[in-house]
Amino acid sequence: MTEMQKLYLLVPLAPLFGAIVAGLFGKVVGRRGAHVVTILGVATAFVGSVFVFQDVQAGNTFNGTLYTWATSGGITFEVGFLIDTLTVMMMLVVTFVSLMVHLYTIGYMSEDPGYQRFFSYISLFTFSMLMLVMSNNFLQLFFGWEAVGLVSYLLIGFWYTRPTAIFANMKAFLVNRVGDFGFLLGIGLIAAFAGTLNYAEVFAKAPALATMTVPETGWPLITAICIGLFIGAMGKSAQVPLHVWLPDSMEGPTPISALIHAATMVTAGIFMVARMSPLFELSEAALSFVLVIGATTALFMGFLGIVQNDIKRVVAYSTLSQLGYMTVALGVSAYSAAVFHLMTHAFFKALLFLGAGSVIIGMHHDQDMRNMGGLWKYMPITWITSLLGSLALIGFPFLSGFYSKDSIIEAVQLSHIPGAGYAYFCVIAGVFVTAFYSFRMYFLVFHGEERFGKAAEHHHDAHDDHGSAHSDDDHGHDEHHHGLAPGQKPHESPWVVTVPLVLLAIPSVLIGFFTIEPMLFGSFFKGVIHFSESHPVMAELGEEFHGAVGMAIHGLTTLPFFLAMAGVAVAWLFYMKMPAIPAAIMKTFKPIHTLLENKYYFDKFNEIFFAGGARLLGRGLWKVGDQTLIDGMVVNGSAKLVGVIAQLSRLFQSGHIYQYAFSMIVGVFVLLTFWFNRA
Repeated sequence: MTEMQKLYLLVPLAPLFGAIVAGLFGKVVGRRGAHVVTILGVATAFVGSVFVFQDVQAGNTFNGTLYTWATSGGITFEVGFLIDTLTVMMMLVVTFVSLMVHLYTIGYMSEDPGYQRFFSYISLFTFSMLMLVMSNNFLQLFFGWEAVGLVSYLLIGFWYTRPTAIFANMKAFLVNRVGDFGFLLGIGLIAAFAGTLNYAEVFAKAPALATMTVPETGWPLITAICIGLFIGAMGKSAQVPLHVWLPDSMEGPTPISALIHAATMVTAGIFMVARMSPLFELSEAALSFVLVIGATTALFMGFLGIVQNDIKRVVAYSTLSQLGYMTVALGVSAYSAAVFHLMTHAFFKALLFLGAGSVIIGMHHDQDMRNMGGLWKYMPITWITSLLGSLALIGFPFLSGFYSKDSIIEAVQLSHIPGAGYAYFCVIAGVFVTAFYSFRMYFLVFHGEERFGKAAEHHHDAHDDHGSAHSDDDHGHDEHHHGLAPGQKPHESPWVVTVPLVLLAIPSVLIGFFTIEPMLFGSFFKGVIHFSESHPVMAELGEEFHGAVGMAIHGLTTLPFFLAMAGVAVAWLFYMKMPAIPAAIMKTFKPIHTLLENKYYFDKFNEIFFAGGARLLGRGLWKVGDQTLIDGMVVNGSAKLVGVIAQLSRLFQSGHIYQYAFSMIVGVFVLLTFWFNRA
């Protein structure tokens, strides 16, 4: 094993080591030991990722097997790594954001009795994601995929005595299993028809797979494979209709909300489709399916952000919408634009979540924006960093979000894939919607009237969506009394919270400017992401690109910029100057508001159709299958049959010799009769 291969192993194993120590020996090492060992593990992974990145930039890539687990039917099951530019980009994003979250957690979870357990979970989460992105075969990909889902279950339900947390983690677990079923079908078709699970070997056979059909159906095999894989991505990356778990993930502590939404679980689906570009490029039907799903998510999930009053849930719905933008990019074959937005989004979304967490700390765990206002005076670092994150989110020129988001919008405009017209409308309308709900949150939290420290009518409504019963959870903060008491003022968060905010704000502002040219129009992804000649959107986009400065200056004159500024202006007018207007609109359009408040009734449909159907099926199996068939006919029926046979036997088992003799004569008579008439 070479030195670089040892370094590849060190990157995922360092967080795993930290997770084992904090999880199994948490009482021995204590709170300080738990955060020291896990932070050192993730920091080691980050530094290792930097060295791997430098090595890849020097032209060194790796695709090989480290351990062969088993061979069956000609298919090899192995652990191996694929180290290229796409991999190292994901490694850097995952480890850096995870490191910031680990530091932030010291302050946020300082009073929680599950402190060591939490550090163990987030470190294990990081390991799982690294195994996923570094894999060179579908078996390891599936392992990382399921491990990320498993740990998310533990994290979303971290406060496991809270009924709403139990419900949320079960929802996340079950919805992702639906997606994983499609994912497994896609992998199964690959294994059956390609005869291998290795990426490189599958991609080499992709043209042959494109000529095949699924037996008994006549469906194009490559389309079935791609749609199956994408259904898995719909679960992990929360696309309609498998999006319902993501807002409920807010039940977990804020640091894990940042990690799930920014760098780990939800990015898995986007990364996977980009990695599978050699397959998706061969099926326009699959691309069109991806495009329409992503466009629907981008716009309609953004609408839900408008009616949220919980600060964390506004950021959560913005994640859903931005994931839709990434998926749209995948659908128009702009894979590099999708992962570019994944990267920039990871920084400013982690920043927004951690900023929201800082506000929650300052507000004594009141999450209702209606109880805030004027916080800029009391929390200057949180205010400035949240402003930068919000500007990046809406795509303000020169900030990171602008370069990635505008590239996606332009790529959709250039595309001719079926559904591109609908997708362009969704992403362009989504610009206004995103700006409106983002700055609605910003203005309500940081500016205007100071509404905290009052017996506000909304004081206990902040947790309506996820239960207000914090009194019975394990959360060590004083959850019995949410919000500031009369006379209390908010306060800036401790340095372990504000330092990650500052460190995340820097790439949120700068990284897009410095990386757009190599990642989108240079050779960064050359040989890693594949484009067919029939889908030339990135080439056409490159012809119009004249540098990062030129793009930003031109962006000041484009429709997305004006729509974003309009969204900001309307939010300022509605919530700073004329707050009666949104109240009047809500009253006038009450049915639409009710529809949005109920999240398009997806949860109600799932509750009635799927959960109700499952309960009905279970009750039927219990009543008919268990009680009637098994208990009634098999168990009780057998007992009754034995009783009848026993009653009949008593007639012949009387103890009288003459009855036995008579029975023998009858038996002989029957035997002889059948013998002589056998012909």
